Amino acid sequence: LILGLGILLNSCIKNNPDPSWIEISKWQMQQNPDLVGISGVLTHNISNAWVYVNGKTIGVFELPVKLPLLVEGDAQIQIFPAILNNGISATKKIYPFLEPVKMNVTLVKNEVLKIDPVTQYYSSVKFNIEDFEGATNVVKDGTGTLVTSGTSTDPSILDPTINENKFLKVNLDATNNIWIASTIFNQSSLVMDLPVGKEVYLEIDYYNTNRVTSGLIGVNTSGGITDNPNVQMNPQDDASVHWKKIYVDLREVVSGMSNISYYEFSFQAQIDDGASNGIICLDNIKAVYF
Repeated sequence: LILGLGILLNSCIKNNPDPSWIEISKWQMQQNPDLVGISGVLTHNISNAWVYVNGKTIGVFELPVKLPLLVEGDAQIQIFPAILNNGISATKKIYPFLEPVKMNVTLVKNEVLKIDPVTQYYSSVKFNIEDFEGATNVVKDGTGTLVTSGTSTDPSILDPTINENKFLKVNLDATNNIWIASTIFNQSSLVMDLPVGKEVYLEIDYYNTNRVTSGLIGVNTSGGITDNPNVQMNPQDDASVHWKKIYVDLREVVSGMSNISYYEFSFQAQIDDGASNGIICLDNIKAVYF
């Protein structure tokens, strides 16, 4: 799609040497003062944008970007925040919980209109959040785990723009080589009652040199448990490891369960083949839904 758009834009420039231009910088996020509840730390990985001019699709682009437009005069521009769905670079999706930028502008041939897009969660968005800043947390090690997780303030890992003061850390080695854990929102009176047939996402910040898989647990009305592992966060190289953010699409997983009383997130890891140790750090675990 992007290759085709590039060819089209180049062709347009050659045939129309005097386009108007828009230059869109990277996304910024702000708190929505009308939001009911707490949205947590506003980390994001909104790397792309769907762009519309006068209601017509221009395309999806990685930001920052400078675009030629065959439009001049009064125009309406709409820019929608777009994510890599489930961390897959080929799947760019408008993130349904963030407001688009809408603006009426005047476009002039051979002039550049600079746009600094700012977005926020819609005021109707709901959250279940674990940020590991409290005295207790809702991620607990489970049966079969050989590793005990715990909160950390390790200054070599902590990023104050992401972690505030603490994050969850897991150390794997040849002996302590399996980690199994889950959230316990329900036991903390923060029941995660996700809507069926609607948009549902897990947002999570992670820093890892060992692969880890997230999943969704459904507890049915009779107490039966179903665990659906869904997205694997691949390990990073020790020399370049840093905090990343992923958006995990849970709509189909939630819709595929029945008679569910409440949900929890699961996490599973086994030390990678050939590795003698590895670390997994998690923070800002958020269920996001309407």
